[in-house]
Order: sequence, then C-alpha cells, then structure tokens
Amino acid sequence: MSDSVLSPAQVRAAAERLPRVRLAHLPTPLEELPRFSAALGGKVRVFIKRDDCTGFVLGGNKARHNEFLFGDALADNCDVFVWGALVQSNNCRTTAAACAKLGIECRLYLSKAHLKTEPQGNLLIDYLVGARVEFRNEKIGPELNAVIAQKADELRAAGRRPYWWHPPRVVPLAAVSYVLCLAEIKEQLAALNVSPSALYVSSAGATGSGVALGRKVLGFECPARLICPMPWPWDIPTRTADDANSAAERLGIPHRLTASEIDADESYIAPGYGLPSPAGQEAMNLLARTEAILTDHVYTAKALGALIADVRAGKYAPGSSVVFIHTGGVPAIFAEPEKVVSGM
Repeated sequence: MSDSVLSPAQVRAAAERLPRVRLAHLPTPLEELPRFSAALGGKVRVFIKRDDCTGFVLGGNKARHNEFLFGDALADNCDVFVWGALVQSNNCRTTAAACAKLGIECRLYLSKAHLKTEPQGNLLIDYLVGARVEFRNEKIGPELNAVIAQKADELRAAGRRPYWWHPPRVVPLAAVSYVLCLAEIKEQLAALNVSPSALYVSSAGATGSGVALGRKVLGFECPARLICPMPWPWDIPTRTADDANSAAERLGIPHRLTASEIDADESYIAPGYGLPSPAGQEAMNLLARTEAILTDHVYTAKALGALIADVRAGKYAPGSSVVFIHTGGVPAIFAEPEKVVSGM
C-alpha cells in the first residue's frame, strides 16, 4: 500500500484489524445550516457533522472513541476501568456508560478545579450509570494521570485487570475512530457534490489527531482547523502528529504527519479551560436560535466561534463551504446554567 489517498471503504477495511465494540449510532448525519449561514452573511455554506447524535447517554465524540477502547479492553480481559478528568467530563460520562452497558466496573477520579460537585450534568449521569466517583485536587493532565496510574497499580496488585487512562495506548486508538468519521464525511459531502474549504473541530487530543490523519489519508484538500479547548504542558502540534502516526501504525497504513501539517489554534482558549468566552456564547446562542442545535459552552461553542470569526473575516470565498464537526458535550450546560446564560 503506497502513501496515497485511500477510499472510505479502504479506511474501514484497515480499521477491521482492530478489536471493536459497536456502541455509537453511526453514521451520524451531515446537515446544512441555512439559517445559521444566512446570519453570517449568506456567502459561505456551513454544514455540521452531528456527532452530538452518537446516542449513548446524550452523545458526543467519546462514543466513537470507546468503540475501540472497549474493544481493546475486552480483548485484554479487563474487568475495571480507571478513568479521570474534570468533574464535568464528557469522556468520563460516556466511559462510565459503556462500562454499565458491558458489565465492567468503573472508577472515576475527577479533578474539582473550579467546578461544583453537585450531581448535575455529566456528573449526574456518572452516578446514574453506577460509576464510583472520587473527587481530587490534582490538575487534569500529568498530575491526575499519575493518580490514575497509581490506582490502576493498586487494583492490579489486588488481582484485578484494570484498563486505565494511559495516553500512549488509548489516545491513538481513540484517534482511529475519527479517521472513520472523516470517511463518513467524505462520502456525505460527495453525495452533496460539496468540496469544503475547511473542517473545524474542538480538540487538542485524540479527536483532533484522528481528524488530521483522516484529512491526509482520505485526500481532503482543505485544512482541518483544530480549535484547542485547553492548554497542555507540551507542544500540541507535535503531540497531535505523534498520536496520529501511532493511529496510522495501528491501522497498518503508511501515512505519516509532521507537526507542520497540524493546524492547532490555541487562541480561543481564553479566558481559560472550562470557562466560557463571549465569542463562544454568541456562537452558542446563534446556532440554538437559528437551527435549534445546542452546543456546550466551553468546547464546541468556542470552536464554532472560531468558524464564525473566520467567515466574518472573509477567509473563505463567496460560494464556498465549511464543515463543523459537533463533538457533543451538551450535558455540561445543565450543570452551569449561570455561565451559559450570562452572555444573553
């Protein structure tokens, strides 16, 4: 197999080599947003990939991720998931739900940061599906990862078989799922006879790695704009390319990326991770009021705000099209209504 463009069918065939548990409602729809586009001047067509509709306790990108992570875990006979992130983590919510569906114990270590710990939003769902929750003061990232690794070691010493948040293992596997998402988008755009000028997604991790790899593998000629929702203590383009390349290895394909091929934009993180921005709130309100589609206020809203800023700045020629990949996260808005409505 040469390092050339693959068809969606070839990408799916490559993914068949990996263990997988079918969890998500796929393929998700690709919809045009005519009223939203009109509100931006009507010169650029905007399409939305509805990964908020993956099912599985209110959807989102992690349902795709978990098909491969749980396939990997079951192939290794794991009997407990040891996971963690912030209190309102979409990742933890869908992981806890997958554990419930598949009869695996779930232990969540959730960083409190600036968040409330009342059972609302994603946290409420964690409890409803039976996860064991422990709140921690460690920051998300290397500090919390060390706690998760320690807890996994303790369970292993007690005779359990934990599957834990170990980035070198889990991130590339999760990224594979978004190469497949790009295959869906490729087919859906072809059916509409649309060639996009850009793809947008909120990610500084596995989803973005998969989108970047899928863009190259499937021959998209447009940029993939990865709008980062959080800062990390490493160079995001370098890590994204490395994870994409590890995903390609798992798929058995020769395609490789360099950091220079990653369009990772960290300028929309302000005022901070987990905190809404005025541009994000405007985007959130505009999409809800023109198309009745909800975003969350700290991930997808900020990425949508980037799309709006680029369209308003005239970055795309009249008559062109852009695609926004909606990665879900809506349950979080119910945990922080005062932040969601503060800009209205």
